[in-house]
Amino acid sequence: MKRPNFDLNIEVRENEILSKHSTFRIGGAATFAVFPKDKAELTSAITSIKESGMKYKVIGHGSNVLFDDKGYEGAIIFTKYMNNVEYVHRADETLIRVECGRNLTELAGDVGKKHSLTGLEFAYGIPGSVGGAIYMNAGAYGGEMSDIVIESEYYDTLNNSFVTLDAASHDFSYRHSIFHDHPEHIVISTLLKLKRGDAEEIFNLMNKNMSSRREKQPLEYPNAGSTFKRPAGHFAGKLIEDAELKGYTVGGAQVSEKHAGFLINRGGATSRDVLELIEHIQNIVKEKYGVDLESEIIYIPY
Repeated sequence: MKRPNFDLNIEVRENEILSKHSTFRIGGAATFAVFPKDKAELTSAITSIKESGMKYKVIGHGSNVLFDDKGYEGAIIFTKYMNNVEYVHRADETLIRVECGRNLTELAGDVGKKHSLTGLEFAYGIPGSVGGAIYMNAGAYGGEMSDIVIESEYYDTLNNSFVTLDAASHDFSYRHSIFHDHPEHIVISTLLKLKRGDAEEIFNLMNKNMSSRREKQPLEYPNAGSTFKRPAGHFAGKLIEDAELKGYTVGGAQVSEKHAGFLINRGGATSRDVLELIEHIQNIVKEKYGVDLESEIIYIPY
């Protein structure tokens, strides 16, 4: 394996500590951290890394990932600088083309407060990127990305080509899209359809949702959002609470005492602490209720 021949215009950091780029604040150093500003730099970086024989991962803002304590022997590509937004206003609706690295909460705030567009209120407070939101069909408060997606553009890393995918072909379902099944396809941008609305009503709804998040979720601690997918017929947080696991701790990782569906970094938590805590919760809930809990958190091993 040789060093990738990165384009000089691309921001590349060697031995970058990944905990700085994770909402969990966990993770050792990556061999390289790469920050492309557009799809040309992204594809150039991927090509260079593949030619070197080095492994790589493409992520957004690190809001739903758990990096290994040892770091990552390869390149982590962060898309957070790929954040352009284009508006196409029509009679009673607006189409917006959004790049994958755009922060979802910032986008929701901008379209609602600045442009009086409704349809993204549910996303206000979700800390991830637009690309990640498409990947997992992010949702909350009765809305989800599948409600507003028209099409997405992705980069096929195997065939070195760009492909446009219509809404139906996303195979959206609960916290799932076709990109789960095709990790070689990297979301570049998405086209969303929003309606014109009343700015005050939009603003009030977003503030209501954010207040609810602050009241019910442990936002004061590093975490990776909701830890488990909702099992059919149940709520993961209630199962965990009923199993008397609220506050249960492994090392620096803890089941939140505010909301049992969240695992938090109380301070000094390691990836091993989190993984052991997840496994313990899964085992206890399975034993008590016969329910399999599936983790939403993406673990990236060394």
